[in-house]
Amino acid sequence: MSTPDYSARDRNVRHNVYASVRKRDGLPHDLFANYWRDVHSTLCSRIPGLGFYVQQHFDRNHTANLWPVADGVNRITAVLDGSAELGFANLQDQALFGETGPILYSDEQNLFSEAIAYFLPTGSTTFVDREEDGIRNGPDRLHRVHVYMNRRAGPDPSKWLEDISSDLATKSAVQKWKLHLPSPYDNANPAPPSPNVDHHVGADRLNLAVAEVAFENARAARAFFDGGDFQKMLHGQAKHIDALGAYLVTGIYTFVRDGVPTAAGLRGSRPAELIDIVGAANQLAPEILERFAPTHARAPQRIAA
Repeated sequence: MSTPDYSARDRNVRHNVYASVRKRDGLPHDLFANYWRDVHSTLCSRIPGLGFYVQQHFDRNHTANLWPVADGVNRITAVLDGSAELGFANLQDQALFGETGPILYSDEQNLFSEAIAYFLPTGSTTFVDREEDGIRNGPDRLHRVHVYMNRRAGPDPSKWLEDISSDLATKSAVQKWKLHLPSPYDNANPAPPSPNVDHHVGADRLNLAVAEVAFENARAARAFFDGGDFQKMLHGQAKHIDALGAYLVTGIYTFVRDGVPTAAGLRGSRPAELIDIVGAANQLAPEILERFAPTHARAPQRIAA
Protein backbone atom coordinates (compact mmCIF):
# COMPACT_ATOMS: atom_id res chain seq x y z
CA MET A 1 0.00 0.00 0.00
CA SER A 2 1.47 3.32 -1.09
CA THR A 3 1.94 6.24 1.28
CA PRO A 4 -0.34 9.24 0.55
CA ASP A 5 1.20 12.19 -1.25
CA TYR A 6 0.21 15.61 0.12
CA SER A 7 2.11 17.74 -2.41
CA ALA A 8 -1.14 19.16 -3.84
CA ARG A 9 -1.55 21.42 -0.79
CA ASP A 10 1.28 23.63 -2.09
CA ARG A 11 -0.52 24.48 -5.33
CA ASN A 12 -2.21 27.52 -3.82
CA VAL A 13 1.23 29.19 -3.71
CA ARG A 14 1.66 30.68 -7.18
CA HIS A 15 4.44 33.16 -6.37
CA ASN A 16 6.97 32.91 -3.59
CA VAL A 17 10.20 34.12 -2.05
CA TYR A 18 12.91 31.86 -0.68
CA ALA A 19 15.22 33.60 1.79
CA SER A 20 18.43 32.32 3.36
CA VAL A 21 19.49 33.86 6.67
CA ARG A 22 22.47 33.99 9.02
CA LYS A 23 22.05 35.05 12.63
CA ARG A 24 23.44 38.35 13.81
CA ASP A 25 27.10 38.11 14.81
CA GLY A 26 27.47 37.94 18.58
CA LEU A 27 23.85 36.93 19.18
CA PRO A 28 23.59 33.61 21.09
CA HIS A 29 22.01 30.96 18.90
CA ASP A 30 19.15 30.15 21.29
CA LEU A 31 18.25 33.83 21.58
CA PHE A 32 18.33 34.20 17.80
CA ALA A 33 16.20 31.09 17.20
CA ASN A 34 13.61 32.02 19.82
CA TYR A 35 13.30 35.60 18.60
CA TRP A 36 12.90 34.40 15.00
CA ARG A 37 10.28 31.79 16.02
CA ASP A 38 8.29 33.83 18.51
CA VAL A 39 8.72 37.55 17.78
CA HIS A 40 9.69 38.14 14.15
CA SER A 41 7.35 35.36 13.00
CA THR A 42 4.20 36.75 14.62
CA LEU A 43 4.83 40.17 13.06
CA CYS A 44 5.32 38.62 9.62
CA SER A 45 2.22 36.44 9.99
CA ARG A 46 0.01 39.50 10.49
CA ILE A 47 1.09 41.34 7.34
CA PRO A 48 -1.79 41.33 4.83
CA GLY A 49 -1.50 39.37 1.61
CA LEU A 50 0.68 36.56 2.95
CA GLY A 51 -0.57 33.13 1.91
CA PHE A 52 2.19 30.86 3.22
CA TYR A 53 5.04 31.30 5.67
CA VAL A 54 7.41 28.67 7.01
CA GLN A 55 10.81 28.82 8.71
CA GLN A 56 13.28 25.96 8.49
CA HIS A 57 16.14 26.20 10.99
CA PHE A 58 19.56 24.76 10.07
CA ASP A 59 22.29 23.09 12.12
CA ARG A 60 25.41 25.11 11.26
CA ASN A 61 27.61 22.55 13.07
CA HIS A 62 26.50 19.52 11.05
CA THR A 63 27.75 19.81 7.49
CA ALA A 64 29.42 16.44 6.74
CA ASN A 65 27.97 13.66 4.56
CA LEU A 66 24.72 15.46 3.82
CA TRP A 67 24.90 15.36 -0.01
CA PRO A 68 27.56 13.99 -2.39
CA VAL A 69 29.52 16.49 -4.46
CA ALA A 70 30.87 15.42 -7.84
CA ASP A 71 34.43 16.05 -8.96
CA GLY A 72 34.71 19.46 -10.59
CA VAL A 73 32.00 21.04 -8.42
CA ASN A 74 33.07 23.61 -5.83
CA ARG A 75 31.62 23.67 -2.33
CA ILE A 76 29.38 26.46 -1.09
CA THR A 77 30.77 27.23 2.36
CA ALA A 78 28.46 30.08 3.40
CA VAL A 79 27.46 29.76 7.06
CA LEU A 80 23.66 29.85 7.25
CA ASP A 81 21.20 29.37 10.10
CA GLY A 82 17.99 28.80 8.21
CA SER A 83 15.58 29.64 5.46
CA ALA A 84 12.19 31.28 5.24
CA GLU A 85 9.65 30.75 2.50
CA LEU A 86 6.90 33.29 1.91
CA GLY A 87 4.18 32.43 -0.59
CA PHE A 88 1.35 34.28 -2.28
CA ALA A 89 -1.78 33.17 -4.13
CA ASN A 90 -1.46 35.96 -6.72
CA LEU A 91 0.56 39.04 -7.60
CA GLN A 92 -1.99 41.36 -6.01
CA ASP A 93 -1.48 39.68 -2.64
CA GLN A 94 2.28 39.89 -3.04
CA ALA A 95 2.04 43.61 -3.79
CA LEU A 96 -0.21 44.10 -0.74
CA PHE A 97 2.39 42.39 1.42
CA GLY A 98 5.10 44.59 -0.08
CA GLU A 99 3.28 47.75 0.93
CA THR A 100 3.52 46.84 4.63
CA GLY A 101 6.80 44.94 4.34
CA PRO A 102 9.05 47.77 5.60
CA ILE A 103 7.85 47.29 9.19
CA LEU A 104 9.07 43.68 8.91
CA TYR A 105 12.36 44.55 7.21
CA SER A 106 13.23 47.05 9.93
CA ASP A 107 13.03 44.25 12.50
CA GLU A 108 15.56 42.07 10.67
CA GLN A 109 18.53 44.01 12.00
CA ASN A 110 17.67 42.66 15.45
CA LEU A 111 18.44 39.07 14.48
CA PHE A 112 20.15 38.74 11.08
CA SER A 113 23.67 39.53 9.89
CA GLU A 114 22.74 38.38 6.39
CA ALA A 115 19.40 37.89 4.66
CA ILE A 116 19.12 37.08 0.95
CA ALA A 117 15.72 36.96 -0.73
CA TYR A 118 15.44 34.99 -3.97
CA PHE A 119 12.29 35.60 -6.02
CA LEU A 120 10.29 32.85 -7.72
CA PRO A 121 7.75 34.68 -9.92
CA THR A 122 6.15 31.41 -11.06
CA GLY A 123 6.47 29.55 -7.76
CA SER A 124 8.30 26.41 -6.68
CA THR A 125 7.47 22.78 -7.43
CA THR A 126 6.69 20.17 -4.80
CA PHE A 127 7.21 16.83 -6.55
CA VAL A 128 6.29 14.69 -3.55
CA ASP A 129 5.41 15.31 0.11
CA ARG A 130 4.52 12.31 2.28
CA GLU A 131 4.20 14.28 5.54
CA GLU A 132 0.60 14.35 6.68
CA ASP A 133 1.17 17.37 8.92
CA GLY A 134 1.07 20.43 6.68
CA ILE A 135 1.47 22.92 9.54
CA ARG A 136 4.46 21.37 11.29
CA ASN A 137 5.69 23.36 14.30
CA GLY A 138 8.66 21.83 16.08
CA PRO A 139 11.74 19.65 15.64
CA ASP A 140 11.99 17.97 12.27
CA ARG A 141 10.88 14.33 12.40
CA LEU A 142 12.75 13.51 9.20
CA HIS A 143 16.32 13.75 7.94
CA ARG A 144 15.91 16.83 5.75
CA VAL A 145 18.49 18.83 3.82
CA HIS A 146 18.37 21.98 1.75
CA VAL A 147 20.74 21.45 -1.18
CA TYR A 148 22.07 24.75 -2.52
CA MET A 149 23.24 24.44 -6.13
CA ASN A 150 24.65 27.31 -8.15
CA ARG A 151 23.58 26.76 -11.74
CA ARG A 152 25.92 27.21 -14.67
CA ALA A 153 24.89 29.70 -17.35
CA GLY A 154 22.04 28.94 -19.73
CA PRO A 155 18.65 27.19 -19.51
CA ASP A 156 19.97 23.62 -19.52
CA PRO A 157 20.81 23.42 -15.76
CA SER A 158 17.27 24.38 -14.74
CA LYS A 159 15.76 21.85 -17.15
CA TRP A 160 18.17 19.20 -15.87
CA LEU A 161 17.22 19.93 -12.27
CA GLU A 162 13.52 19.67 -13.08
CA ASP A 163 14.04 16.36 -14.88
CA ILE A 164 16.18 14.72 -12.20
CA SER A 165 13.89 16.02 -9.44
CA SER A 166 10.86 14.54 -11.16
CA ASP A 167 12.67 11.20 -11.51
CA LEU A 168 14.26 10.92 -8.06
CA ALA A 169 11.12 12.09 -6.25
CA THR A 170 9.43 8.85 -7.31
CA LYS A 171 11.87 6.71 -5.31
CA SER A 172 10.46 5.11 -2.17
CA ALA A 173 13.23 6.48 0.08
CA VAL A 174 12.26 10.07 -0.68
CA GLN A 175 9.70 11.53 1.73
CA LYS A 176 9.74 15.03 0.25
CA TRP A 177 11.28 16.70 -2.75
CA LYS A 178 10.62 20.39 -3.41
CA LEU A 179 12.57 22.39 -5.97
CA HIS A 180 13.12 26.15 -5.94
CA LEU A 181 14.42 27.71 -9.19
CA PRO A 182 14.52 31.44 -8.45
CA SER A 183 15.55 34.24 -10.74
CA PRO A 184 19.27 35.08 -10.53
CA TYR A 185 20.10 37.34 -7.60
CA ASP A 186 21.20 40.90 -8.36
CA ASN A 187 23.67 42.41 -5.90
CA ALA A 188 22.88 45.84 -7.34
CA ASN A 189 19.31 45.53 -6.02
CA PRO A 190 19.63 44.18 -2.47
CA ALA A 191 16.71 42.10 -1.25
CA PRO A 192 15.08 42.32 1.16
CA PRO A 193 15.85 46.01 1.75
CA SER A 194 16.57 45.59 5.46
CA PRO A 195 18.70 48.28 7.14
CA ASN A 196 22.02 47.22 8.70
CA VAL A 197 21.78 43.70 7.24
CA ASP A 198 24.13 42.29 4.59
CA HIS A 199 22.41 41.49 1.28
CA HIS A 200 25.46 40.77 -0.89
CA VAL A 201 26.39 37.28 -2.08
CA GLY A 202 29.41 35.82 -3.82
CA ALA A 203 29.42 34.31 -7.29
CA ASP A 204 28.67 30.86 -5.87
CA ARG A 205 25.14 31.90 -4.82
CA LEU A 206 24.07 34.31 -7.57
CA ASN A 207 22.29 31.75 -9.77
CA LEU A 208 21.08 29.53 -6.98
CA ALA A 209 18.70 26.58 -7.08
CA VAL A 210 17.55 24.90 -3.87
CA ALA A 211 16.21 21.37 -3.43
CA GLU A 212 14.48 20.50 -0.15
CA VAL A 213 14.87 16.73 0.18
CA ALA A 214 13.76 14.59 3.14
CA PHE A 215 14.32 10.97 4.12
CA GLU A 216 13.13 8.86 7.03
CA ASN A 217 16.62 9.01 8.57
CA ALA A 218 20.29 9.52 7.69
CA ARG A 219 20.80 5.83 7.01
CA ALA A 220 18.05 5.87 4.37
CA ALA A 221 19.67 8.93 2.81
CA ARG A 222 23.09 7.28 2.57
CA ALA A 223 21.59 4.14 1.00
CA PHE A 224 19.78 6.36 -1.53
CA PHE A 225 23.04 8.10 -2.44
CA ASP A 226 24.69 4.74 -3.11
CA GLY A 227 21.91 3.64 -5.47
CA GLY A 228 22.19 3.65 -9.23
CA ASP A 229 19.56 6.32 -9.82
CA PHE A 230 21.36 8.86 -7.67
CA GLN A 231 24.77 7.92 -9.05
CA LYS A 232 23.47 8.55 -12.56
CA MET A 233 22.45 12.03 -11.45
CA LEU A 234 25.80 12.58 -9.79
CA HIS A 235 27.60 11.94 -13.08
CA GLY A 236 25.79 14.90 -14.65
CA GLN A 237 26.15 17.23 -11.69
CA ALA A 238 29.41 18.87 -12.78
CA LYS A 239 28.00 19.66 -16.22
CA HIS A 240 25.20 21.80 -14.82
CA ILE A 241 26.29 22.88 -11.33
CA ASP A 242 29.44 24.84 -10.46
CA ALA A 243 29.04 24.99 -6.66
CA LEU A 244 27.03 23.03 -4.10
CA GLY A 245 26.38 23.11 -0.36
CA ALA A 246 23.96 21.20 1.87
CA TYR A 247 22.31 22.33 5.10
CA LEU A 248 20.66 20.06 7.67
CA VAL A 249 17.22 21.11 8.95
CA THR A 250 16.62 20.83 12.70
CA GLY A 251 13.15 22.36 12.99
CA ILE A 252 10.18 23.38 10.85
CA TYR A 253 7.83 26.14 11.96
CA THR A 254 4.72 26.90 9.91
CA PHE A 255 3.08 30.24 10.61
CA VAL A 256 0.68 30.78 7.70
CA ARG A 257 -1.01 28.24 5.43
CA ASP A 258 -3.63 29.07 2.79
CA GLY A 259 -3.74 32.67 3.96
CA VAL A 260 -4.64 31.78 7.56
CA PRO A 261 -2.18 32.14 10.46
CA THR A 262 -1.61 28.90 12.34
CA ALA A 263 -1.57 28.74 16.12
CA ALA A 264 2.18 29.40 15.88
CA GLY A 265 1.57 32.41 13.66
CA LEU A 266 -0.94 33.88 16.09
CA ARG A 267 0.75 33.09 19.39
CA GLY A 268 4.39 32.28 18.61
CA SER A 269 5.99 28.92 17.94
CA ARG A 270 6.82 27.92 21.53
CA PRO A 271 3.39 28.87 22.97
CA ALA A 272 1.80 26.82 20.18
CA GLU A 273 4.01 23.86 21.13
CA LEU A 274 2.91 24.20 24.75
CA ILE A 275 -0.75 24.23 23.71
CA ASP A 276 -0.21 20.94 21.85
CA ILE A 277 1.79 19.33 24.67
CA VAL A 278 -0.75 20.24 27.35
CA GLY A 279 -3.67 19.40 25.08
CA ALA A 280 -5.29 22.78 25.62
CA ALA A 281 -7.83 22.57 22.79
CA ASN A 282 -9.76 25.48 24.29
CA GLN A 283 -6.87 27.78 23.31
CA LEU A 284 -7.79 27.19 19.64
CA ALA A 285 -11.48 28.02 20.05
CA PRO A 286 -12.69 30.87 17.80
CA GLU A 287 -13.60 33.11 20.74
CA ILE A 288 -10.00 32.89 22.01
CA LEU A 289 -8.35 33.24 18.59
CA GLU A 290 -10.44 36.37 18.10
CA ARG A 291 -8.53 37.99 20.96
CA PHE A 292 -5.26 37.53 19.07
CA ALA A 293 -6.31 38.29 15.52
CA PRO A 294 -9.85 39.55 14.96
CA THR A 295 -9.51 39.21 11.18
CA HIS A 296 -8.33 35.60 11.43
CA ALA A 297 -10.72 34.16 13.99
CA ARG A 298 -11.12 30.66 12.59
CA ALA A 299 -8.90 27.84 13.80
CA PRO A 300 -6.17 26.64 11.41
CA GLN A 301 -7.08 23.43 9.66
CA ARG A 302 -4.88 20.49 8.74
CA ILE A 303 -5.29 20.25 5.02
CA ALA A 304 -5.24 16.93 3.21
CA ALA A 305 -4.42 16.64 -0.46
